[in-house]
Amino acid sequence: MNRYAVFIDGGYAKNQERLRTYYYDCPPFVGAPPSADERERKAKFDRFTAMLDRESRFQVRLGRLAKRYNNDGSDRYEQKMVDILLAVDLVQLSVGHQIQRAVLLANDSDFVPAIEIAKNAGTVVELYYLEQIKPYSGLRAACDDCIPIDASIVRQIAV
Repeated sequence: MNRYAVFIDGGYAKNQERLRTYYYDCPPFVGAPPSADERERKAKFDRFTAMLDRESRFQVRLGRLAKRYNNDGSDRYEQKMVDILLAVDLVQLSVGHQIQRAVLLANDSDFVPAIEIAKNAGTVVELYYLEQIKPYSGLRAACDDCIPIDASIVRQIAV
């Protein structure tokens, strides 16, 4: 069997079975009590992830937001667990020989160790990236193939 998994931080392949597409994200911040804008953003996020959950072989994996403080005392929020969820799934599926190919849409150097483990397990790792956003050089170097997402790829997916 020749299977692959798509890891999004979408995918296109012919004559191969897609095991699953994983979508990793974090819900938006919602205060207590939430503002009208926060409620609307959260409702849109929930509708989007519910739509993905209804798709065949699609799995939404959610991290959480952590409140941090800038040097000036102002609030900022950081995603937590999102990258590690992706890395764990990539390693687990590769080491368990459940996939032979991983399609990665991301741009974070934190994934390099997981990519190296996946490659050592025999998984071919393909990095897809937007042409206008060049991937981090270490990430690019770690992957077997780097494919820019351009108009021709979008046309193939839309067919």
